[in-house]
Amino acid sequence: MKLLLISNSTNAGEPYLQYPMPRIDAFLGAVREVVFVPYAAVTFSYDEYEAKVRARFAEAGIEVRSVHRAKDPRRMIREAQAICIGGGNTFALTRKMQEQGLMKAILTKIKAGTPYMGWSAGSNVCCPTICTTNDMPIVEPESFKAIGAVKFQINPHYLDANPEGHAGETREQRILEYIQANPRRYVVGLREGCMLRYEEGKLELIGNRPMRIFKKGIEPYEVQAGDDLSFLL
Repeated sequence: MKLLLISNSTNAGEPYLQYPMPRIDAFLGAVREVVFVPYAAVTFSYDEYEAKVRARFAEAGIEVRSVHRAKDPRRMIREAQAICIGGGNTFALTRKMQEQGLMKAILTKIKAGTPYMGWSAGSNVCCPTICTTNDMPIVEPESFKAIGAVKFQINPHYLDANPEGHAGETREQRILEYIQANPRRYVVGLREGCMLRYEEGKLELIGNRPMRIFKKGIEPYEVQAGDDLSFLL
């Protein structure tokens, strides 16, 4: 498998997709065409999403084709040189992917070695389930099951902060609830500006911030870029 799982598309104060594009370009290598899944878009159209991503990828000489334009989305996935899923609402994305049978089709391609990359919701759906998304369930998918290319769960945009005056649960408390209910599953808190790359059987953290590891029975702890992450595999 070849995966690039990105926490967020855009760092605060930066242009869209600025920080991950060099990594995306290097990850794709000689591949210069990507099939894009825009179904996480809710408050703007799929056409607008495609155009936004296409403009940024074009700067690196990468062509973007969106599945929402295809008469047969599964066929487009089967023929893809690489697959990219953008962020937005994970529940909207999951429902549409399930309706079109894209979860299984994408997993088959990933297992065959087709490069896959996603950010935010696009990273969530690479996991076994979407249960560690931060999003509101604005629509009801068929199930919470996702692509399942990796064995662990990702919480993108992971935050440590507990804002002053906020009496609700922190992000960590929510994840601790998840691992209590799902004791066999690891969850990784992937902070903004960071990503996970899986290639040639090796998983690595990329970025200047540590990643937080959660598992029932283990005190949450941090790993840094360069640390051995083979336990997640």
